[in-house]
Amino acid sequence: MPDTLDIKKSAPSNKSFFLAIGVALFIFALSANAVTILDSTWHEEGGAKGREPAGFGAHLRLAAQPQFRSVLAFSSDDETWGEASGTWLGNDEKHAYVLTAAHVYALPASPDAYSVRSPDGRIHRPDRIWVHPQWNGDFDMRTGFDLAVLRLPKPLAGIGPQPVLYGGNAESGKLITFVGFGSRGIGSASEEDRFYRGSDKAAAQGVVDQLVKTVMPLPRKGDGGNYLGVYLPKEDGSIPNPYGGAAKPATRLVGLLGSGDSGGSAWMQLQGNWVMVGVNSNGSGTARYGESSWFTRISPLRPWLSGLFPGVRFSE
Repeated sequence: MPDTLDIKKSAPSNKSFFLAIGVALFIFALSANAVTILDSTWHEEGGAKGREPAGFGAHLRLAAQPQFRSVLAFSSDDETWGEASGTWLGNDEKHAYVLTAAHVYALPASPDAYSVRSPDGRIHRPDRIWVHPQWNGDFDMRTGFDLAVLRLPKPLAGIGPQPVLYGGNAESGKLITFVGFGSRGIGSASEEDRFYRGSDKAAAQGVVDQLVKTVMPLPRKGDGGNYLGVYLPKEDGSIPNPYGGAAKPATRLVGLLGSGDSGGSAWMQLQGNWVMVGVNSNGSGTARYGESSWFTRISPLRPWLSGLFPGVRFSE
C-alpha cells in the first residue's frame, strides 16, 4: 500500500469537513455530519421508517465494551453532551489527563470551553490545556497534529485500566475501531436527526487503507502527514476504493466519523490486547458511501505526549 502524500490527493474530496459540533467556536459555516453506518446493518438491527434509532444497537454495544470505557463526552453547557469527545490517558497523584482533538477548540485554546463527563456521570472542568505546537487550524496541512491534552483537577476513578497507546508503525491494512459520542446516520442518507436518540457513545470500524507518514522537516505550506485514513464502501462493491483497498465492507460494523466524534479515539488489537492508534480528526464530504475519515496518528507523537504526562502508557 502506498505510503506517500499523493495518495491523499486522490481521495474523493478534501479534508476540510469539520466533525465536532463545538467548532461553532470557529468562524465558518461548513456543515458537520455524523457517524455513518451501513444501511444493511441498520436494517438488520431493526432500523426502519419511524424506528430510525433502533438500527444502531450493534454499534452501541461495541462502544459499551469495557476496553472503550475511557472514551468521554464533552459539553460546552453541561447539558448537551456529545459536542465533542476525548479519551482518558491516566492519572498522576493530583490530576487526570484527557486526549482530544485540537480543532474542537478555538485558538488560543481555553480549558474551560468544555466540561468532561466521566462514566459515573460526574462532571469535570479542566484546569489546563496543551495544544500540539504544530497544529495551525488547517486540516489540509496539519491533520497529523490535531491533538490537545486536557488536565482535570482530580484523578478519575472507576474508569477501568489505563489505556495503552500504540508505539509502532504497522497500522496499515489493520482493522480499527473508532469510538465517540457523535450523532448518527446511514451510508445512503448521512446524518439526520431522526437517527439519533440518547447520549451514549457509539463505535464503528474501518480498514486503514491510507497511512501517511510524517513529513520531515514539516513544510511551511503543505501537508505534514502523520494520519490514518479509512473509507466507507457500499455493500455491493459498486464504488471503487480510491486507495486501492477492498471495495466491499470488511465487517458489518464499518462506518465513518461524525459530529461529536471529534477527539474520540481509534483502536486496534495487538497480540490480543487493545491499543489506541489515533484520535478522531476529520472527514470528507457528508459522511456517506464512498467517503473517508481521517485520524491523527499517536505513535509518532509519543515524545510530546510523554513530556506532558510521563505516566502515559505506550506499547513496546
